[in-house]
Amino acid sequence: MTTHHGPLILFGSGETARHGRQVQEEVLRQWPTPVKVAILVTPSGFQPNADFVVEKLRAFVERSLQNYKPRITLIQANRKGGPSDPDDPAVYAPLLDADYILAGPGSPTYTARQLAGTATWERIRERWSEGAALAFSSAAALALGAHVLPVYEIYKAGDDLHWQPGLDLLAHVGLELAIIPHWNNAEGGANLDTSRCFMGGERFDRLRLLLPPRATILGIEEHTSCIIDVNRNTLAVRGQGRLTIIRDGVEQTHEQGTELDLALLGEAVREPHPALA
Repeated sequence: MTTHHGPLILFGSGETARHGRQVQEEVLRQWPTPVKVAILVTPSGFQPNADFVVEKLRAFVERSLQNYKPRITLIQANRKGGPSDPDDPAVYAPLLDADYILAGPGSPTYTARQLAGTATWERIRERWSEGAALAFSSAAALALGAHVLPVYEIYKAGDDLHWQPGLDLLAHVGLELAIIPHWNNAEGGANLDTSRCFMGGERFDRLRLLLPPRATILGIEEHTSCIIDVNRNTLAVRGQGRLTIIRDGVEQTHEQGTELDLALLGEAVREPHPALA
């Protein structure tokens, strides 16, 4: 089957801030209006305030992306075997013709656990391969990788350092990623290093050693994003900060505004785009 994937936006944070609006507008200019938007509730689906979290994202789309006349539906794919089962056709039905699929804050491990192997996740992958755009931030961005950092489990509950299986969205183009948003987080102030998605530099260095040799780390700073285009084999950096790629023990940083060859992330199945060769 011939595919023509839509763009994939990964946010380090700030999807509803000024930079987030700008990069989403850059992508949505390709679509005729009205744009059919599906917001995935799963990342925060376990939280008592899940409705509040998703409402913030819905309000942003309605207000800040109003030029695209968004028609918004919520995908309440919250728990396998529960009343919001990701395998329930009534739950994933709005994905079948969605143009734009968004997901944001919550738990990355919960997201991966509840979506892996489900009909909802299969519909998302299908729509992406048919041209729909994906925009995943924070926990949702973490969950898309082959390897998921268990942020809550380590940072809040004191689990030993480890990785968990992710949704591995980009496996079919030969990429094995660990996606790390909040790369330059500084909420801990002078007394606690919360960079590297709250792990801190020293602890993250030990986590790196636990990844398979083939895995690539994609670190995205806050209020920064990247647009991955697997058709052109490119990765474009947007926002206020930088992108960090760690592969084969080598760390590279790339400023906003740059466009890179996707092969920097691994053994992609396509040849490099001619303009970037």
